[in-house]
Amino acid sequence: MQQTRWLDDDEQHAWRQLAAVILKLPAALEGQLHRDARMHHFEYWVLALLSEAPGRTLRLSQLAAHANASLSRLSHVISRLEQRGWVTRRSCPDDARATLAVLTDAGWQQVVAAAPGHVDAVRRLVFDGLDNDDVTELARLCGKILDRVHAHPQG
Repeated sequence: MQQTRWLDDDEQHAWRQLAAVILKLPAALEGQLHRDARMHHFEYWVLALLSEAPGRTLRLSQLAAHANASLSRLSHVISRLEQRGWVTRRSCPDDARATLAVLTDAGWQQVVAAAPGHVDAVRRLVFDGLDNDDVTELARLCGKILDRVHAHPQG
């Protein structure tokens, strides 16, 4: 049996800081988007990704990968967005097995309306307290952590 490698004091402090960010930042962003745009953060994330895609269209599998979500979770969100008229699903003309998600004009208007408040919240909560070196370091550290998570998806 492998010996537990306990966190030292510095690692414990860093972990608790990261865990607090993981718990509190999504709740703050969720609250802002729900209050100002009546949507969930993940819904906004999906709409924003579609708004940046060529033709405002992506295969569901590509969209799931970009959104860091399972296809099942994405499918449920797409269904909710379809009910609101913000997204439609279409068959892929190049691959009968694939389905496309398409941002509608109404969905585009929602993203455009929600983006300023969301960006303001992200800037206020994350970037206003950082200098350029901090931003570079944040991106570097998050990239390293994400590489480890992708390499060991089950923990």
